Amino acid sequence: MKLIGKLSRPEIMLVPIGDNYTMGIDDAVIAVDFVKPQIAIPMHYNTFPIIQADPNDFVTKLGTLGLKGRVMNFGETIEL
Repeated sequence: MKLIGKLSRPEIMLVPIGDNYTMGIDDAVIAVDFVKPQIAIPMHYNTFPIIQADPNDFVTKLGTLGLKGRVMNFGETIEL
């Protein structure tokens, strides 16, 4: 993640937060801090019970580090 942030500087980062098969919220926050995109969007959570996670908790934790996150609704789009 540090190399991605250093070499590529992506503007948007999609981050898994479901924990059981992917990063959990705390690890995802660290990953976003390494990369420092303009915005981080949580993904791969709440599709079945074993990967329940609160995406708003993720965004709140990013905010404590001065980072920006956005929770998207199913079917929502954003323009890049």
